[in-house]
Amino acid sequence: MKTKVREYRKAAGMTQQELADAVHVSSRTIISIEKEQYSPSLMLAYRLAQVFGTSIEDLCMLAENERIEGDNE
Repeated sequence: MKTKVREYRKAAGMTQQELADAVHVSSRTIISIEKEQYSPSLMLAYRLAQVFGTSIEDLCMLAENERIEGDNE
């Protein structure tokens, strides 16, 4: 799943470890999300969105991911 986690993290001047600590996961989880190798759970997406002051829909690029998923059907 595509997300804006890397974009938001860099804009906030946070390291992957700092973000991981803020949302109570390992830095490996953040790395995997940023590489599109792991889709965050709803609760993790919520905590990430809270850290960045945005919505889950924006952070997780809901419209774009729905379009991509629709193209694959």
